[in-house]
Amino acid sequence: MHFYEGHFGGMHLIWWIIWIAFIAWIFFIPTDIPYQKTKKENPLDILKKRFAKGEISKEEYEESKKVLKSNN
Repeated sequence: MHFYEGHFGGMHLIWWIIWIAFIAWIFFIPTDIPYQKTKKENPLDILKKRFAKGEISKEEYEESKKVLKSNN
């Protein structure tokens, strides 16, 4: 049998490819994984997003911004 003579019939190469693919997958996985820790947004960031979406007017934005900055 070839197995005992040091020949693996290509299986050795296949396992190396599998390991390299697995390690590459670990390092290059997408960043939007469920349950992944995400950066918390501060209130000012949320306010900016609401203003950008048009949910609040410029006056409401400026007033809320003043209130948030005075609390810091």
